[in-house]
Amino acid sequence: MNKKELIDAVATDLATSKLQAENSVNSVLNAIKKGLTSDNQVQLVGFGTFVVRDRKARTGRNPQTGQEIKIQASRTVGFKAGKELKEAL
Repeated sequence: MNKKELIDAVATDLATSKLQAENSVNSVLNAIKKGLTSDNQVQLVGFGTFVVRDRKARTGRNPQTGQEIKIQASRTVGFKAGKELKEAL
């Protein structure tokens, strides 16, 4: 499911317009983004937890040439599914 399909599903579930559904989806995604930048974690009970993870600098290889390259340290987002989501799968 992509973002457009998610918006369509929300519009159908709420019996609302696609514009209102798009605003709702964007609002939720922005709230998650703000939560990650301020608290480094967003926990949605029953769904899962988004958490900011730090990656250390490391050495990698260019797959085409085999040459070693330095990969800088970075931050990324991880997700751990909640119990209800796991059971639904």
